[in-house]
Amino acid sequence: MHRCASGLGRHPRPRRSRHGPGDGLGRRGRATGCRSREDPQAAVGSGIIAIRRNGHSTVSAAAATHLSLPPLVDPVESLSRAELERYSRHLSLPGFGFEGQRRLRAASVLVIGAGGLGSPVINYLAAAGVGSITIIDDDVVESSNLQRQVIHRDADVGRSKVASAAEAVHRLDPNIVVRTIEGRLTPENALDLFAGHDLVLDGADNFATRYLSNDAAELIGTPLVWGTIFRFAGQVSTFVPGHGPMLRDLFPDIPEPDSVPNCAEGGVLGVLCGTVGSAMATEAIKLICGVGSPFIGRLLRYEALTGEYSTLRFSPDPDRPAVTDLTEAAAACAAVPAIGTAPGPTVDEIDIAEFRAREDDVVVVDVREDWERELASIPGSMHLPLGDIRDSGWEALESVLGGAGRSRSPVDIVIHCRSGARSAEAIEILSGSVPAGVRLRSLAGGIDAWAGQD
Repeated sequence: MHRCASGLGRHPRPRRSRHGPGDGLGRRGRATGCRSREDPQAAVGSGIIAIRRNGHSTVSAAAATHLSLPPLVDPVESLSRAELERYSRHLSLPGFGFEGQRRLRAASVLVIGAGGLGSPVINYLAAAGVGSITIIDDDVVESSNLQRQVIHRDADVGRSKVASAAEAVHRLDPNIVVRTIEGRLTPENALDLFAGHDLVLDGADNFATRYLSNDAAELIGTPLVWGTIFRFAGQVSTFVPGHGPMLRDLFPDIPEPDSVPNCAEGGVLGVLCGTVGSAMATEAIKLICGVGSPFIGRLLRYEALTGEYSTLRFSPDPDRPAVTDLTEAAAACAAVPAIGTAPGPTVDEIDIAEFRAREDDVVVVDVREDWERELASIPGSMHLPLGDIRDSGWEALESVLGGAGRSRSPVDIVIHCRSGARSAEAIEILSGSVPAGVRLRSLAGGIDAWAGQD
């Protein structure tokens, strides 16, 4: 989910609330709270970033002054008798009731990603009665998704995620309007999509899309609910332009694409997606209905193994330049490979037929994770996780090869992963250090293609 928007030479005014100038939702302001020199550390992972500043910190673990906002949308005039019955438990909630449910019915939300976070977000917003949901994702359902992406079923494997998610919503409530976009959030479509919705929830699986979402939200003025997961930890925050800090106040710079492992490499506890996704859906409901205090200027952190929640407060960075266009986000998005493609330049590949013919004459290196090798491995292959190559380059490979890479010359080293993307990245990293007489090749299609030939 995840070139550049033209004509954005200055920072547009944020979108004003439908309630008019008196309620302040459309006005630019500063978050309440104090600054701190403390430097707490968040977990590092896929979408979870270390909270660090060079000589300046806007982060504090102190108790925050909670900010409340007026409702984001005007309510519909009425609900049907069937809706009154369906949402009766909402209607009896003090401070929410009939008016809150009518606001949910009027709301239009955009959900970026129909994966681990998008699944519970979509399910709970649909169940809550949000009237219109747009889902954007360019991926297809795989069996490895089902451990955490609970909106999809076994029968959906191979289908587009947006089609599967839309069908699930309509099974739950056929009256909800569902719009699907089988593609990525891009600099070309982001501004129009954000302008066309009351609220955006970001469940993307890469940093580039997350920063694109933040920048589009800041330019258009659309509130953004943000959540991340990695291994056993999750984070949630809410960014409302004009009412507190944005993502770049907390995490100023877009991390390099390969600076942290993704969920496939690092893993993720499936039920964690439900915890974090439910918190995101709660934030959306609070914003839409104007109830409670959203996580504006606050970062909720959850550690599943200890069951502990903690909250860090943060405030706008006065030295941060305002977002004026999508140029930086566009460059980052361009570096993210499309689904099913390998990153970076074209690498030297060996197809399965040639590999079978030469299997005894090549050195085979598997860059997958330990648990993946337990499922299947090529006999005689050596193991070197991609993370080690990222850390140490050719030295890591040489330590694994030992004499195998020097016993004969020339030597072909065939690097493989599951499907070819990680092996291509490994070769790109190693290509500048390859000694004479060594040829690095990527196994086309990875072990999936190799196993399919048996």
